[in-house]
Amino acid sequence: MNRKSDWSATRALVVLSPHATVCSVKPPLLRQFSAKLLLLVPLVLLAAACSSSSSIASTAGGDSGSTRVAGTTAPPSAATTPSTTAAPSPTSAALATPTTTEAPTAAYDFAAVSTIVEEFIAEKNLNGAGLIIVHRDDGVIHHEHWGEFSEDRISLIASSSKMISSGVLLRLQDDGLLDINTPVAAVADWGAGNPDVTPAQLVSNSSGLVGLLPNPAYGPYRCQYIPSGDLEDCAASIFTTDSDDSDITPPDTAFNYGGAQWQVAGGVAEAASGKSWAELINEIYVVPCDLEVLAYNNHFSLIGEGWVHPREFNSDPSILPATDNPNIEGGAYVTTGDYGKLLLMHLRDGMCGDTKVLSPEALDTMHSDRLATAYDGDAWSETTGYGMGWWVDRPSGRISDGGAYGSVPWLDLEDGYGAFLVIEATSQLGNELADQLYEPVDTAITKGSQ
Repeated sequence: MNRKSDWSATRALVVLSPHATVCSVKPPLLRQFSAKLLLLVPLVLLAAACSSSSSIASTAGGDSGSTRVAGTTAPPSAATTPSTTAAPSPTSAALATPTTTEAPTAAYDFAAVSTIVEEFIAEKNLNGAGLIIVHRDDGVIHHEHWGEFSEDRISLIASSSKMISSGVLLRLQDDGLLDINTPVAAVADWGAGNPDVTPAQLVSNSSGLVGLLPNPAYGPYRCQYIPSGDLEDCAASIFTTDSDDSDITPPDTAFNYGGAQWQVAGGVAEAASGKSWAELINEIYVVPCDLEVLAYNNHFSLIGEGWVHPREFNSDPSILPATDNPNIEGGAYVTTGDYGKLLLMHLRDGMCGDTKVLSPEALDTMHSDRLATAYDGDAWSETTGYGMGWWVDRPSGRISDGGAYGSVPWLDLEDGYGAFLVIEATSQLGNELADQLYEPVDTAITKGSQ
């Protein structure tokens, strides 16, 4: 294999070699930057993958201020987002009054859903939760918050970033700037490092690059967790290093969840468009969908302990320094309302209002089980597939994109609805609560639509 190595020689960084190779391993709660960098960070993402996969399988019967335009280069400022630099005043876990941004034409009763969430918060001693439910025809049909959460609450969503990130590449394909089924080398000189890998393989976890397993702290790809540097430079160093030659596999032969292949995908987007990731997020999503908060950063090595939503964040993106190297697979932060608008766009043929964000063909590509069609594969279980940013529950057809900190978005494309559940805790708790909500949400929508 002809590989370039000059890109990977641009940084000298601390490398650790933990032996965390399975989903049950818990990292020590390290506070030093260098230790957290390669031990703690990947395990946070791995926790979400393990939990999301097991949740899908069980459900089937058997995971400094700037403007909001700046996106990844700096978090939003108080001038463009609600003031959240101080912790919201704690409230009890009693039900908040549901709020909606659109008046549904059908009558939906989510009282049973609200009771489940309220009881779960009390049982697990959580600081609250948020839930938005959207319908293809009726818009926002339920929007409720508990405890410290409100419509202004900003949460880090870890791997629930993946469907957003995938959409950027599909939009570039819609615009004729990228062919996701053509090798990366078509748009980036450094793509020659892995000449057969395509963007579609990157965002379906099928590129053959090392994922979060078997070594979630894989040294040659460490720049993905470092907020300094530049996204495309990081992508190039990952794609051209020869230190992974004995570990990579041919593309479209195995499902290797997460990791640096997503950082490479972000670098591909920048190379194809000539724009920064921040500019792309702003132009593709923030402006046309009238989003208030959505942006990316690279917080993993800076804040947080283990697999729990970082308490230091506390709805305040301004605590994070600006970065030109956002984490593409897990660096987004958002409100429930913003995420709900994105889900509604997925249900309305890619439209935000009168503006087309993604084509119907792009959405079909993202939602479809690529593992099954590309190489007859699965996502760790024969009942679980994966599209582009979406886990696919094959028996039910439900797709989801759970995150390490307890966020769980899902879509029922057949019945035309979606939901975004967010807690600030762990993937395990988020999926546990989501598992309790799938059926009552579906029941409420079925009854309300009759």
